Amino acid sequence: MSGTALSQIENCTLAELISAGETYLLEHSLVYGHGADNAFDEAAWIVLEACDISPVEPLQTYEIPVDHSQLQRAKRWFQQRALQNTPVAYLTGRAWFAGLEFVVDKRALIPRSPIAELIHHQFEPWLLAPPATALDLCCGGGCIGIAIASTFVDCHVDMADLSQDALDLAAVNINKHALQDRMQLMQGDLFQPIEAKQQYDLIVSNPPYVDAEDMRILAREFSHEPQMGLAAGADGLDIVDTILQDAADYLKPDGVLIVEVGNSQEAVERRFAELDLLWLDFEYGGDGVFLIHAENLKAQHNTANS
Repeated sequence: MSGTALSQIENCTLAELISAGETYLLEHSLVYGHGADNAFDEAAWIVLEACDISPVEPLQTYEIPVDHSQLQRAKRWFQQRALQNTPVAYLTGRAWFAGLEFVVDKRALIPRSPIAELIHHQFEPWLLAPPATALDLCCGGGCIGIAIASTFVDCHVDMADLSQDALDLAAVNINKHALQDRMQLMQGDLFQPIEAKQQYDLIVSNPPYVDAEDMRILAREFSHEPQMGLAAGADGLDIVDTILQDAADYLKPDGVLIVEVGNSQEAVERRFAELDLLWLDFEYGGDGVFLIHAENLKAQHNTANS
C-alpha cells in the first residue's frame, strides 16, 4: 500500500497509516514543535492515539490492523492538523513532560519547556539540597510544578497563574498525579497572591515572553493557544521585568530563580546586563533559560537602592 493517499486508505496497518499520514502532513505548510519536531513523529503520534495505543510505550510491531473507527478518527485528526493547523496535543487531549502524562486543552499552553531536562537532573549542581518549598510562577496547566513535586517527594509546591482557566486545568493534573496534599494553587498577577513573608528554595517560571513583532508573525499553530500565555509587550519583557524586580523577596538566602525567556534572551541580556545571569545549556535542545542565585539577585537590588 506504499504511496497510497490518506483519503484512499480503507484497510491498513499502523505502519501503512503512519506512512500515508506523514506524506499528507508534508503536503501542507505546517510548523512543528508542540511535542514533536517533524511530520513522521506527528503522524505516528496521531495514529497511535487514534488506535488507543500510548505513543510513549514501545511496540513490538507496527503491522497491527487498524479498524474502521480508528481509521476514521485518525483521518479526522490528520485533517484538523493539516487544514486548521491544530497542534496534535489539542486533538488528542494529552501530552508528556518530564516523563509524566498531562491532560491538555486550550486553557493553557502545550507543555514543551526545556526546563524538563533540569528537573530530570534535579537541578544539579545549582541546588545545594533538595528543595523543601518551590514555586511554579505562571504555571499554566501545571506541568513544571507537578514535575518538581513528583521528583522531590518531600517538597511542597505552590503554583500561581493569572488565568483561572489555566489553574482549573492545573487542578485536573494535580488530581491526576495525586499530589493534592503537597500542592497549592493561587490565582493572581505574578507574586500578588503569595503571602509577603513566604520564601522558597526554588522559583521556576516559564512566563509569557513573546514580543510584539514575533506575536505578529507567529505560525498559525500558536493561534490555538491562549495568547495571554505568550504575549509580553513590545520587547517581550513585561513579565520578566517584574519577576526580576520582585523575586528576591520570595527566595530564601540560598534560593535559586530559574526563568525561561526563549527568543527574548538578547533583550534580557541588554536590559539586565548588571545581573549575574547564568544561561543554561541543554543536551536535548532548547535555550533562553537563565538561572540566578538569591544572593546575587539581592546584592544587585541592594546596590540599585543604595
